[in-house]
Amino acid sequence: MTRTIIRTFFPLAAFLASCSPSVAGDSPKPAITETKGAFAVTPLAALDAPWAIAVLPRGGVLVTEKGGKLKLVDGTVKDVAGVPTVAFGGQGGLGDVVLAPDYAKSGMVYLSWAEAGDGETRGAAIGRAKLVLGDAPRLEGLEVIWRQSPKVTGRGHYSHRIAFSPDGKLLFVASGERQKMDPAQDLTGNLGKVLRLLPDGKPAPGNPFADKGGVSAEIWSYGHRNILGLAFDPQGRLWDLEHGPAGGDELNLVEPGKNYGWPVVSEGDHYDGKDIPPHSTRPDMTAPNLVWTPVIAPGDMVFYRGKAFRDWRGQLLIAGLASKGLVRVTIDGTKVTEAGRYPLDKRIRDVAEAADGTLLVIEDGKDGRLLKLAPAK
Repeated sequence: MTRTIIRTFFPLAAFLASCSPSVAGDSPKPAITETKGAFAVTPLAALDAPWAIAVLPRGGVLVTEKGGKLKLVDGTVKDVAGVPTVAFGGQGGLGDVVLAPDYAKSGMVYLSWAEAGDGETRGAAIGRAKLVLGDAPRLEGLEVIWRQSPKVTGRGHYSHRIAFSPDGKLLFVASGERQKMDPAQDLTGNLGKVLRLLPDGKPAPGNPFADKGGVSAEIWSYGHRNILGLAFDPQGRLWDLEHGPAGGDELNLVEPGKNYGWPVVSEGDHYDGKDIPPHSTRPDMTAPNLVWTPVIAPGDMVFYRGKAFRDWRGQLLIAGLASKGLVRVTIDGTKVTEAGRYPLDKRIRDVAEAADGTLLVIEDGKDGRLLKLAPAK
């Protein structure tokens, strides 16, 4: 859907064209662009363990850092105040950031993060707040609208990716099974599930397990492991990207009420080498549309709609952690084919499309950068 920003003070196209790596408070410097395969690569900002990107149309980029900071990159790098306290460690910290469908009117953004519970328990949470731009950007009125249930021990498999339906009326949430496996098959909790909610976090009407009440009313699909990509294709269908165990990363078409099998079946094995039955042994469970072994360890994905890479329109671009670059996938109905890999020599955590059709990616880790990718000349 088309989204516009309430207030802009630095044109995004000019920002993308003019700046090189910046740290907090820096002014734009002449860009240093390197050709890497299919891309002209321009570093835009130096970051600390970045996790997710949200593009503000004509006004910069929001980037989350796992340690609990939200950055506004608009030619300088500014801290956004008012961010929630996070349970940082392992795979936990500040997670996704997504603009509300009515951002142009409301200024609302959605965030996900890991939060502490009682004792040594933790769980993912989602909140929304108004983003106030200016010299001292901040979040106002942060409200928690959803939590993983139950909170459990450990620091892995939060997932907590967020996607709005194309009409903006529904909020979909990826909730990982927190490395506990069995909760993915338990319909009394929301771990290991894709959830279908209203924008205020309440269960959306018409969910397949609504008659069970409680958090079961949130569930759209189940049997998921660790979802790190959640996106709608140009036809309005929801897809997810999941990390497998030792092998068996998955791309799935997510449909209501379906059981995607974890931990009963998988196309990978346990890390200790023990076999897991494949999906073919359980026709009552939904097999993935595409599997990767060896794994690519997907970070996130975007369906490309721009013009800068015209031949890729409508195709899926995946940020690869283990594959250290982008993976391109074509989808024709339910036929899914890997079409290309584009090395970037770093673990890539997230990918987004800028307003001008170029790509924005973030490198994983303590010295990760925000990069602009344009077609190589």
